[in-house]
Parts: sequence; C-alpha cells; structure tokens
Amino acid sequence: MGKSLYIVDGHWQVFRAYYAPFRDLRSPAGEPTRATYVFTSWLLKLIGEHKPDYLVVAMDSGRETLERTRLYPQYKAQRAEPPEDLAPQIRRIVQIVEAMGIPVLSREGAEADDIMATICRRLAGEDLRIVLVSRDKDLEQLIGEKVVLYDPTKDEVIDAAGLQAAKGYPPDKAVEIQTLIGDKVDNVPGVAGVGEKRAADLIRRYGSAEAVVEHVDELTPKLAESIRAYAPTLPLTRKLVTLRDDVDIELDLSTCAFRGVRAEAVRPIFEELGFKRLSEQLDSVPKVEVSGASAAHVQPGGGPTTAGDFDYRCVDTPEALARLEREIRGVSRLAVDTETTSVQPMWAELVGVSLSHEPGRGVYLPVRAPLGGRALDVGRLREALGPILADPKVEKIGQNLKYDAIVLAEAGMPLAGPLFDTMLAAYVLDAERGNYKLDSLALEVLGHRCIPIEEVIGRGRERRGMEEVPVEELTAYAAEDADVALRLSEVLRARLGEEGLEGLFEKVEMALLPVLVGMEREGVRVDPEELKRQEVALSRRADALRERILQAAGCEFNPDSPRQLAEVLFERLNLPVLRRGKTGPSTNSAVLTELAVHHEVPALA
Repeated sequence: MGKSLYIVDGHWQVFRAYYAPFRDLRSPAGEPTRATYVFTSWLLKLIGEHKPDYLVVAMDSGRETLERTRLYPQYKAQRAEPPEDLAPQIRRIVQIVEAMGIPVLSREGAEADDIMATICRRLAGEDLRIVLVSRDKDLEQLIGEKVVLYDPTKDEVIDAAGLQAAKGYPPDKAVEIQTLIGDKVDNVPGVAGVGEKRAADLIRRYGSAEAVVEHVDELTPKLAESIRAYAPTLPLTRKLVTLRDDVDIELDLSTCAFRGVRAEAVRPIFEELGFKRLSEQLDSVPKVEVSGASAAHVQPGGGPTTAGDFDYRCVDTPEALARLEREIRGVSRLAVDTETTSVQPMWAELVGVSLSHEPGRGVYLPVRAPLGGRALDVGRLREALGPILADPKVEKIGQNLKYDAIVLAEAGMPLAGPLFDTMLAAYVLDAERGNYKLDSLALEVLGHRCIPIEEVIGRGRERRGMEEVPVEELTAYAAEDADVALRLSEVLRARLGEEGLEGLFEKVEMALLPVLVGMEREGVRVDPEELKRQEVALSRRADALRERILQAAGCEFNPDSPRQLAEVLFERLNLPVLRRGKTGPSTNSAVLTELAVHHEVPALA
C-alpha cells in the first residue's frame, strides 16, 4: 500500500493526557499546562517514531451542539462537567498543533469519530493506509482493508484479523454488537445483561441486532424478556452508535501532507509555557525550517511573520509629521499605542506615540530620545494628533487601551469616539484564557512573532528605560504594537460577531472604559475614619469565623496555612482528596466548595 495518513482522535488523547500520572505543571505566568505538556510530548513522539506522510487531528464539538444530543438529550448527560483547568489547555493544544502545521478538523454537531469516519469514506479510493490513533471501540466499525486502529497506550495496531481474534467479530459487525450492548460511558441504552461476548455470540447466530429481536422466542426466558423490553429502543441506539460519514468538512489531502514540524513557529509557544525539554525534543523529530508567512494559521510553507515583513518607520521631523497629518486626515479608524517611562499610567511620562491606520504599516513618533537623538516637539505633536484623537467619528484601537488613554489624556491628547480594545475583546471571547498579552494573541491569532521587549530594553542589571533606547532601535518595536493591534481588531471583531458577543463588548466593556479612565485620573475620595471602622468590623468577623472553624475542627491550627488546613481536612477529618498540587492535596476555593457537603470546616474555610 502507498503512503500513510494518521488521524489523531484529539479529545480522546487530550483526556488521556490530562489524567496521565504526571506531576502538576504550570507556565511561568501560572497557566495550567500538564495536559498540554503531556499531549505535545506524546505527539512529538508519535511523529518521531511513525513518521506519517499525512497527519491531521480531529476534535469534538461541544456536547450541547451534537446531533446525537438532539436525537437523545440524555446522550453523555451523566458525565460530570470537565475540570475547569482543562478548557484553556485544549485551546493551547489546538494552538500548538496548528503552529506545527498540522490541520485541526472540527465541525459543530459532530464528534471526532464522525470526522474520522468521513475522512475514511472520502479517501476510500486513494492508495493510502489510514491509521486511526485511538483505542475508542466506536472506531472499530471503520477498520477495513486500508484502515487500522492504532492504540498508543499499548503501541498496538488493530486490523480486521486482529479485531476478529481479540473480540470474536469482524469490523462489519461492530455496529451490530454496539447496537445490542449500547454504551454506558456515553449513556446509550442497550440490552440489560448483554455484554460484548454475549452480543458477539448472538450476532454470529442471527447476523444483525434486528434479527436477534425477530428470533427472540429462541432465546432463554430471561434474555428474551430483556430483548423484548429493549426492542423499541433499538432504532435509536443504532443511530447513536453508527458513526456519521457525511460531516461537512473541507478536506484536501494535500493540505494534510506532513513534511515535519514547523519548529520556528512552535518554539515561541514553548518558551512562553516554559517547555524547555520539548524545545530540545524538537531537534529529534522531522521538521521544516520556515520563515515569512503566517505560522499559527495552517498555511503550507509559512512560518511566523516578524517586524521585518512589514512597513514600520519613524516620523521624527516636522516635515514628516506634516505629511503624516495629511495622510491620516479623514481615516475612519486609527490604532494607537504609547511608549512611556513607567507602567503606572498616572506616573508615566510620554516617550513616543505609535499609529497605524492600514494593516502592515505603522509609524513611531518620538517625543523623547537619548542625548543626540532626534525627536518631535510635544507641542507640535499635540497640535497634529490632538484633533484626530479627539474626533468622535474616528474609532480608536489599541491593546490595553485604558493605559494609553490615560497617558495621552495627561499629555493633552484625550481619546474620544468609538473604542476597540483587543485585550478586552480577547477576554470577552475567552474569559478562561491564561494570557491576554499582545505577543501571545499575535502569535495565536495572526501567526506573528512580536519583538520581545527584552530585545529592546535588556534584562536584569542591563535593563534600561524606554527613554534611554535609541529611536532607531525603538521604532520597529513601537510601530509593530500599533499595527498588530489594528490587525488583531479585524479578526477579533469578526469573531465577536460570529459568537453574538458584539453587544456585550460594545455596550458593557467599551462603554465602561472611559469611565474607568476618568476614575483613575481623578481618583476616589476616601473617608479614612470609615475605612478604620470597616477594618475593625472585618477583623472581628474574621476572629469569630476563625473560632467557628477551630470549634468545628476540634483542634488548634492556623486556618490561613494551606498545609495545616490540609492536615486537618484530609488526615484528622478523613475527607476525600479531590486534587493534588506540587506540595500535596489542594485546598483551593473550588476544592473547599466541593468538600463543603461533607463537613462544616471546608464550608467555613
């Protein structure tokens, strides 16, 4: 047979990674990464050992959107809600897989199994060996002359002969078997008391699940009773266990061709997550070194874009400022960013302003420069930019726009008009995301690798202020921030519309931004005497609560100490350990909430 196509059952492998016996991991920013690390390490191992010619990952859509849930609302209904730290890791895994250059296929209403079945049907005429990477028994029905199952937990390939030898039935009877036994894991009804072995015997005798019902009088009384009780449910169960092979997905085999991992697209993500060993592991797998076009999107032959791929320039003379003033006159939107002397906006002094009104282009306008450097007069800058920044008809775009709005207002150039903050847009779209920094969003959404700030201001003792950086070194970094914000806004705006979230974003988040700007600039009037009274009242309440906790526990300990609290909960009171962290059993708020049904101490703590 010809080349091989490996189709990874994405969600099956993600859950396997999440529950793998591996230590808890977090990124330098505190993002949970255990499942992300285990999945990525496994995928690199798969690539290195099997060297697939074609490779894709299939992912489920949400249970509430599934066609099977519409047919049978109880489908998978018994499953507990997924852990809260799993969803952000799934998104990270998808980001990494796509950055590697591997297509991720998903479609609303369909499960990964359905996508895999659809691929098998569409490529049936190709001279291609299809390897389904999973041990999900639902996929047995797809095994055939050109299709095999690969169980990575046992490093075992299962073909038609292997299935017959192991379970006593061929692939073309897998649906019949499943129709009889149902699926307890997915809450699919089956014949009471009939397992895989008995179902295989029945199908060998009668050929199909319907034929078993027709010959029910030939069975033992107890089994016959179970079959008759089940018979009305049989058509529904058959629909639920039969994989769809007509999912509406775009599939071109050429886009699945795998020549190697796009190392330069993946390394920045690994650096952000602290995956040093995985960065080293990249050296032992097939890879393609690419540069130029976007890498985060699956575009053959492309790597992450960088500042050098775009038009970033400095405007530092009165003549250049006048030309820019004419160029931006009449624009409908303008991305803006500031460089300053401090991360605290009310303490910051303006070093320069960056603007972008056209994707791929950005300008930096310095008002401060090291000795000998050229910069604009801040009064002239205010005269040129002030009117357009205050124009209520021009939309202002930025990343963490509140900061820039405060800085510019303090410099005499207040912002007005419609606002679009890319950081807040990303938050509205995904409130559980671990990182909303511009660098992270740029890489994930645009496939663009931003200039790291350390390359501009240095590290440790060598670190310098923005006002100390020569203008020629600062220009690309500063102009890039405005351009990236502009390009991000185009993608995020479309996603807000697709998700029906534009109203929340515009009427709540963006409407509140000018209010917060005004509050930070004006400050809040505080009555110190009232604060003192509240301090006393809260201290008394805390002392009373502490006493209640100690009484409920029946021993003296410090409730503020996670280690002592864990000893009381799990050793003295023998409560179940729900999660573990690096130092032992977890006592975070989510754990305490779950334990509250068992005892008064976690309810109070």
